[in-house]
Amino acid sequence: MTTQLKRLLIPQVDVIPLVEDDLIWLWHWNVEVPDAEWKRWDGPYFGDQDNRSYREFARDWRPRVRTGDRAIITVEGHRCGFVNRFEIEPVGGGWWELGLVIFEPRLWGQGIGRRALSTWTRQTFLETSARVLTLTTWSGNTRMIRCAEQLGYTVTGRVPEAREWDGRRWDSITMSLLRNQIA
Repeated sequence: MTTQLKRLLIPQVDVIPLVEDDLIWLWHWNVEVPDAEWKRWDGPYFGDQDNRSYREFARDWRPRVRTGDRAIITVEGHRCGFVNRFEIEPVGGGWWELGLVIFEPRLWGQGIGRRALSTWTRQTFLETSARVLTLTTWSGNTRMIRCAEQLGYTVTGRVPEAREWDGRRWDSITMSLLRNQIA
């Protein structure tokens, strides 16, 4: 298969720094689209509805723009999702938690999240003193669990029936990857 044909079949996925111009787009997906499908998978049991105005949203997010701990996922240069990370206390202990969301359901199941998580994982190990990365999800989010497993993350924590949503009890799942597990 030629490189050009391969390029057509596998879209370019990048994780790029969050900039001020991204805030209106993020506000749209977080606030203006209240029943967005992605919210059914990203901790739906919290059930909190974000009703902030753009001005309030931007005021809260603006300080986070320059930290490097939040970034935008793009496919072929078009924004489609978001990643974040934060250090678990105490700072300097080497434990970082990651998060990822692809906002548009039409892009799910194409490996975009896996490629973005792979990039974000590598960037986090390069840019921080992280020894271990974790991500936390729930047992109903099988796509996220599968995505992380494909990158070498393993389930290292499970709290049975910790979450209630949609009339059922779900396990809280923590997955981890050590720095020395990266090839």
